[in-house]
Amino acid sequence: MQNILVVRTDRIGDVILTLPTVEALKSIFPNARVTMLVSSYTSTLVEGIAGTLLYNRDSEPKPFFEMLREIRNAHFDAVLVAFPCFRTALLLWLARIPVRVGTGYRWYSFLFNKKIYEHRKTAEKHEAEYNLSLLKGLGHTVSSKPEAKIIISLQEKKTASDVRQSLGISDADRLVLLHPGSGSSARDWKPERFAQLAVELTNLGYQVVITGGKTEEALVNRVAHEAENGVKPFISTLNLKEFAAFIQTAKLFVANSTGPLHIAAAVGTPVIGFYPPVRVMSPKRWGPLTDKKAIFIPDPVRCPRCKGGECQGNDCMDQISVHQVLEAAAELILGA
Repeated sequence: MQNILVVRTDRIGDVILTLPTVEALKSIFPNARVTMLVSSYTSTLVEGIAGTLLYNRDSEPKPFFEMLREIRNAHFDAVLVAFPCFRTALLLWLARIPVRVGTGYRWYSFLFNKKIYEHRKTAEKHEAEYNLSLLKGLGHTVSSKPEAKIIISLQEKKTASDVRQSLGISDADRLVLLHPGSGSSARDWKPERFAQLAVELTNLGYQVVITGGKTEEALVNRVAHEAENGVKPFISTLNLKEFAAFIQTAKLFVANSTGPLHIAAAVGTPVIGFYPPVRVMSPKRWGPLTDKKAIFIPDPVRCPRCKGGECQGNDCMDQISVHQVLEAAAELILGA
């Protein structure tokens, strides 16, 4: 194999949890070129790790035949489809890629000629392990613990330092980042809990910044306003690698189950993550790939929805107390 494509056209965390597969391919086929088909939004995360082929333009998928032409012209020997959909499966088949590895459980799986029979929805393994299972289609397996790393450049580190200075935080200050949004990918710990945590951390002498993207501006400002006490909001306009560099400067990153949590893990920052007691959203499948973590999951026995009843907002997430999180934060920061 000299030219291999990996398909992962969805979100931030999904791309990061596919990076171990890219690294495995580079190890197994040291002379091969490995490329990822990704969205333009996540493409910077792959820089320095693999080549990129962009699936979209201006937030919309590229026209079908334009995308087909780009894939054909790249002359790939094999493709691993970590995020399957009919459109990409058809593109890869029409591009005549000789080895096409994908799930065996979709109606369009006949478009793959190497099929992997695993139901990811059962969450029996971690997402990174499911991605590594695709290597079986190339006749290989990997037994080592999956790891994901993002390569941060000196320029991106400088950008991160500039962001700190713009927020009035010196490089010597102990910074903690709280990220209360999740992009609707999970059930969330309530904003008021994030605000209470921010107050407690500030009282302990930490500089606390509430982070989020443009669509989360109202939430970020709400948490910062409720916390007061010098807590600052930061609505990121950085690209994802620059944001990763900023996260890397923090002593701790606290978030719901969301992409930036995986970014933090990939740059080595200790993390605290909040996960709902739902199998398909569980940390067993979606947990951050790091040993420097504390994960909180409510007790499903005490959750009406998890017992088959009506969901009462995010009440199950209220089981996670600020005191518990503060204790975990102290342990992680001191151990870092």
